[in-house]
Amino acid sequence: MEFSIEGLDTKSKARAGFIQTAHGDIQTPVFMPVGTAATVKAIHQRDLDQDIKAKIILGNTYHLYLRPGIEILEEAGGLHKFNGWNKPLLTDSGGYQVYSLSARRKLNEEGVAFQSHIDGSRHMFTPERVMDIQRSIGADIIMAFDECTPYPCDYDYASQSADITHRWLQRCFDRFAQTDPLYGYEQTLFPIVQGSTYRDLRIRSAETIAEFGAAGNAIGGLSVGEPHEMMYEMTSLVCSILPHDKPRYLMGVGTPANIIESIALGVDMFDCVMPTRNGRNGMLFTSNGIINIKNEKWKNDFSPVDENGVSFVDIQYSKAYLRHLFAAREMLGSMIASEHNLAFYLWLVREARKQILDGTFSEWKSSIIPKLTKRL
Repeated sequence: MEFSIEGLDTKSKARAGFIQTAHGDIQTPVFMPVGTAATVKAIHQRDLDQDIKAKIILGNTYHLYLRPGIEILEEAGGLHKFNGWNKPLLTDSGGYQVYSLSARRKLNEEGVAFQSHIDGSRHMFTPERVMDIQRSIGADIIMAFDECTPYPCDYDYASQSADITHRWLQRCFDRFAQTDPLYGYEQTLFPIVQGSTYRDLRIRSAETIAEFGAAGNAIGGLSVGEPHEMMYEMTSLVCSILPHDKPRYLMGVGTPANIIESIALGVDMFDCVMPTRNGRNGMLFTSNGIINIKNEKWKNDFSPVDENGVSFVDIQYSKAYLRHLFAAREMLGSMIASEHNLAFYLWLVREARKQILDGTFSEWKSSIIPKLTKRL
């Protein structure tokens, strides 16, 4: 993987970059649709490519390990061939599931023992095992095994958690160096900065991660319930320490406004389930604000969902029609809403990139943030 910076905003830390991978090139800033279980929910790969214009999607090691299983993925020739997505893939290591399944797991120095949420069967993730699983999945970019701490989190626990994440990281890099990719192309390992919302822990973690000299770095443990201002503070702090010439990936973030604010802090890569999850529940993100399409007020509104036409879907469905689909509980409603939201997110980061290259990002940011957060 190679990364180059093509433009910088003079009034913020925003940058426009370019990532080269074995499965294609990625212009940054970039948003990665989340395909947890080998699919972006309710979206065809054809639509991801042609309408939404996604350049990279995300899969999850924990979920893919449990179902369909590593044997199936290896027999298929890796996740790219299994799900028919021929562009870049990134896999999350399962560290977030360690956090979210706290009632079903036990963590120690060796790794994490957990019960499957599907059938209750018992499993063990170690840094070495997670590297092996991600070799089998075959994503272009893979993540180190870490522990994502909750919010709030007391200082001592956050400190111990960051330390174990760093020790696991060394084991991840050791195992990664000892093994070869399985499908004829190179994979890239990203470490993850932790430290909860404590400045000294974040500094220590970012400095430790930077010393590994990885081709890219991730920021984890944010967007887990902390105030947005605190998330921005930690992101800004970490970005000031991580190498300037490597891509920075802020994991699990977030709303359209979160993404634009974080681009201004120096972040290059994002993922979040919000576009599809909120879309399935009738919340639409537009260039004019946020719409709850289930509301009565849209019943007779035959204008397009986004009147500025930035959704890029083939058909500009009306608000009235989409509201009808949700009222009738037709699955097409969730599909259209999910596709619209993802297309909007991808438009948003492309537009941010354009504004950075044009030298107008900061002015554009000031004008669009109030619109993105407005409830229509």
